[in-house]
Amino acid sequence: MTQDSRPSLARAIRAALEESDPFAKAMATRKVARDWRLGRLAPRFDCAMPDVPGRPVHPELLPPSQMPKRRKAGSERARIALWHSIAHIEFVAIDLALDMAGRFGGEMDDHFIGDFLWVAADEAMHFALIERHLRTMGSHYGALPAHGGLWDAANATRHDVAARLAVVPMVLEARGLDVTPGMLTRVKSLGDERGAVILQRILDDEIRHVRFGATHFIDEAKRRQSEPAILWKMLVSRHFKGAVKPPFNDSARSAAGLSREFYPALV
Repeated sequence: MTQDSRPSLARAIRAALEESDPFAKAMATRKVARDWRLGRLAPRFDCAMPDVPGRPVHPELLPPSQMPKRRKAGSERARIALWHSIAHIEFVAIDLALDMAGRFGGEMDDHFIGDFLWVAADEAMHFALIERHLRTMGSHYGALPAHGGLWDAANATRHDVAARLAVVPMVLEARGLDVTPGMLTRVKSLGDERGAVILQRILDDEIRHVRFGATHFIDEAKRRQSEPAILWKMLVSRHFKGAVKPPFNDSARSAAGLSREFYPALV
């Protein structure tokens, strides 16, 4: 049997995770996803993922209690602050998706790996679109402080793929399905047509991302001979410190494979 001479998938993912420059990380992420899709990477998991991904010097990361208060709605500073916060969410989402594929891909299958590398590439594209939009406002990613706790969910679920699936796609990303339509309405009311197109693209993609998470979670629950909704509630209660709270975008959640049996009991 000949040894596979292709580069290791795990090492390629780790290199992208460790990249601290936002633009280089986005480019490296899209390259990993493309190389995997084209069969250029061997499905070898011969290195561990980093506990903490590479981060740029800016933005300064602050705990939620120290984040600046929101500025008056409709002002230019408030508009910049909104888009900066979305950029940071998408930037961290790149790492969350990469880590999902790199940390758990060895115990899952090629379909799982491909799905979450696709998610990572989407998040990289979202980040690039938002950063470009910030530039049109005379700002950039890193100009303001950002939420420092978005990686906490990854750390809390690093030992269990079911817990990671339950919390990241099925709680955090699903929350995006709930709040993005309101942001979209607000952005349209301000006449920001380019921003509205970006948010609509993000919303459409996030439905698919949540569906990936829900599908793989349900499959994993079945492998464990557990009822998916019961396992999900148990894992979220154990590993997620925040609240699962309404209002819910039931139509988007349903399109993403999240039936109402999953979340009302945790409200």
